[in-house]
Amino acid sequence: MIEAINVIPIASATTADAQGRSQPVSDTLHRPMRDLRISITDRCNLRCTYCMPRRIFDENHGFLPRAELLGFEEIERLARLFIQLGVQKIRLTGGEPLLRRGVEHLIESLARLHTREGDPVEVALTTNAVLLAKKAQSLKDAGLTRITVSLDGLTEKTFRRMSDSWVSVKTVLDGIAAAQHIGLAPVKVNMVVRRGANDHEIIPMAEHFRNSGIVLRFIEFMDAGCTNGWRMDEVVPAREILERINSRYPVRQIGPNYAGEVAQRWRYADGGGEIGVVASVTQAFCHECTRARLSTDGKLYTCLFASRGANLRDPLRLGATDQMLTSLMANCWERRNDRYSQLRHAATVSTAGKIEMSYIGG
Repeated sequence: MIEAINVIPIASATTADAQGRSQPVSDTLHRPMRDLRISITDRCNLRCTYCMPRRIFDENHGFLPRAELLGFEEIERLARLFIQLGVQKIRLTGGEPLLRRGVEHLIESLARLHTREGDPVEVALTTNAVLLAKKAQSLKDAGLTRITVSLDGLTEKTFRRMSDSWVSVKTVLDGIAAAQHIGLAPVKVNMVVRRGANDHEIIPMAEHFRNSGIVLRFIEFMDAGCTNGWRMDEVVPAREILERINSRYPVRQIGPNYAGEVAQRWRYADGGGEIGVVASVTQAFCHECTRARLSTDGKLYTCLFASRGANLRDPLRLGATDQMLTSLMANCWERRNDRYSQLRHAATVSTAGKIEMSYIGG
């Protein structure tokens, strides 16, 4: 029955020995699989213009039926197998992951997993923080290691323009404060910068989070998916962002926390803290990408800009063994040659049919 699912053929177990013990994998560009992003819902309580524009994701939009979503036990099983292939960090995304009922139970089960080296797996979560103030303590108690909050402006006008909602920015700031208060540190805040929409708040955001212990990261507006109306002239390059900040608060570059970290790190010269920039458009880092992505309905994607993925859910539900699933995962990763951001401006790169960010996770 498993062989009938003609999505990506199960490999001849090059990464498993006779006892089914899996080994770490690398792709065609020698990039290991180290990070796993799991989208646990395609639903969200905001309509951010660069992710889920309301003209597409309106009241008539059909979200995935519950039966098509991976259950928590299924996610845990797949996560354990990904760890056998080299994954060390797991990040829960969405949609908005805090909308998934009982997410604390999933975190608790993932936090019990250990890497091949015997260390606890790092479990992180990215959220818009609308529900964070109420859930921060239960998330930490469940074993959440780190949290990242998306926040694209401080004024109500800018925040509502970017989120296309009537949620108050105070709700998000309260969530950030709650996470920091209970010790989910260091809290990171991501700001997607779009020229003409919120770039005037680069300095105010820097001022707000200086000396707070919170790491603020600026992300170039990306062409993820096919619905966000991306244009190159709306990208504020990381170099410009840094020049603006440096003119007010001098910064000095510091090294990465770990190999493959996507954000360039900078520290205020006066000791006021740290910022980061993610320059996936103007300074592509595909050559260091170690991220696998598991969609809400159980497809494995090897790039944020992918147009197709490997179906893991159906084999899992049809009774595939762990060895069969790890072989499928390994085969998918070993054939990986994705480097969309490096080829973005080349005539050979295809932009058709890219998966929406709300489905695959940011």
